[in-house]
Amino acid sequence: MEKMNCPPDFRCPISMEIMKDPVTIVTGVSYERKNIEKWFFVYNKKTCPTTMQCVESFDMTPNHTLKRLILAWKETLVAPSSTSSSMPQPLIKHDEMVSLFTALESSPFKVSSMKKIRAIVELGDETKSDFIRSGGVEAVVGMLINQFDNPDFVSFQACEEALGILHLLPLSKQDEKSFQLISQPDPMRSIAIILQRGSAEARFYAITIFRKIGKTGFNWNPLIKDQGIDLFKSLLELVYDGICNKASSYALEILFEILSSSKKSRLKAIEAGAICILIELLPDSNRSKSEKMLLLIKLLCESPEGRMAMVDHSLGIPVISKTLLQVSNLATKLGVKILWQVCNFHPTERVLEEMLMHGAVKKMVTLLHLEGRLSSTKKKVLEMLKKHCNSWKRHQCFPCDLKDYLGVK
Repeated sequence: MEKMNCPPDFRCPISMEIMKDPVTIVTGVSYERKNIEKWFFVYNKKTCPTTMQCVESFDMTPNHTLKRLILAWKETLVAPSSTSSSMPQPLIKHDEMVSLFTALESSPFKVSSMKKIRAIVELGDETKSDFIRSGGVEAVVGMLINQFDNPDFVSFQACEEALGILHLLPLSKQDEKSFQLISQPDPMRSIAIILQRGSAEARFYAITIFRKIGKTGFNWNPLIKDQGIDLFKSLLELVYDGICNKASSYALEILFEILSSSKKSRLKAIEAGAICILIELLPDSNRSKSEKMLLLIKLLCESPEGRMAMVDHSLGIPVISKTLLQVSNLATKLGVKILWQVCNFHPTERVLEEMLMHGAVKKMVTLLHLEGRLSSTKKKVLEMLKKHCNSWKRHQCFPCDLKDYLGVK
């Protein structure tokens, strides 16, 4: 409830979380200190995440006023119930929302109107339902499409505000009308463009909308055909930036939805650098993200282009070898499948040597004792060991007991 009713200015534009230590940078925008420091000094960005203006100075000024306002707001949340119940709750009239919808068509102040609509929608489930019943989705989506015909900064900002409203809605097939309106080619195209070029906050809205729509079995092919490799680049950029964990995780989920349903899309993802990015991020990722990344790598390695990208990356075999028996059972199974794909189609001397030197062979021997007798993982391990033991046994680090197990000399 605290986050639902939080004033938008109290949230960090990067993480969308309520700020604890707000600081202001030269563009006048305030951020949570640790988030903007990561943006500047870890990811070496030289722009303001919200305005995308180039930043020459990385000075940060503590925003004591904003911090006091946040603390004061939090105190009102824990005030005694008797006090809060005596205060009259604001009544948002239906006519007010409808008048704002009308203003979207004629008023030059579309950004201001969108912000007012969002403030109403954020009040709770009742106002969200009223927004949908009153034709709010039609009005906002219509504005979103029309504003892209005028590519000036204010129009683009109005489109970002539109996503700020739409991302608050359920967008499930239970609300079929709203889903149908937003999932049409034109609005989806507009959302994809904001995902590529928008501010950090707007990109989070865009990826949230995509995730909700993706859960309905949405057909991504028309959007991929329209946006091409740029769609994959924008999704992978969110994964790589890692500024907002939710946005990064959502991007991984959407990539899986797309790649699992279309083999052609995998080639575009590979061309966009998916294998390289996933391999480089894998060692520092948590369990959930590691599993998602390995699942994507496995899908990509089902194609010759994916396997070649995997083999050509200097960290490919070492990173996958490291995940075995260290992250989770699922990660181990996925790692074995990836190595099996590579060993079947690209068993070069360098690949086999790297598997041995980086512990993959030793871990596979351990798996023979841990996995069930008829498990598919064990079968793949045995197949690799039998097929390539002649190459591995020449090395001193090849386990002696495995020679007896496999019946080789």
